[in-house]
Amino acid sequence: MMRKPTGITKSKPEQRASREEVATRVPAPGEGKRGEQGYLGYLLRQAHAAVRLKMERTLADLGVTSPQFAVLTMLNAYPGLSGADVARLTFLTPQTVGVIIRNLDRDGAIVMTPHPVHGRIQQWTLTPRGSTLLKACRERVIDLETRLVTRLDGKAEATVRRWLAGIATDLQDGA
Repeated sequence: MMRKPTGITKSKPEQRASREEVATRVPAPGEGKRGEQGYLGYLLRQAHAAVRLKMERTLADLGVTSPQFAVLTMLNAYPGLSGADVARLTFLTPQTVGVIIRNLDRDGAIVMTPHPVHGRIQQWTLTPRGSTLLKACRERVIDLETRLVTRLDGKAEATVRRWLAGIATDLQDGA
């Protein structure tokens, strides 16, 4: 049986240290692949994560999570949605929406009414308490949204909005 020379199997301490330094340095947002050279899909996800975290912190003392805010927003915009419709509009699983709806219903923020034709379908609408809660949330989130467009003029903002909406339209299933 042949033995490998020791120089092949063991790395030199100075080589190991330089590899560790490179491997442990995580670039900050805006650097390297987390910046303008990054993949668009990653940059969209990074931006979403930053917005969601900031929103969670902004709404925390109201006792509202980002997904709850999304549900309240959609029920305000489209009263009478079913839980399945809410899940599709908020990009949440039906199970998550079920928990959120139960909690919002328990807290008196939303109310259920049966569908006029399909009795098994439950429709959800905001109560006055839910509208007040959503208004308080919106006041805080508007500051965040204003911050998102700080570097954009009106034309650039319209372009970004059109681009983002176009992505969702162009990449939806079946298209």
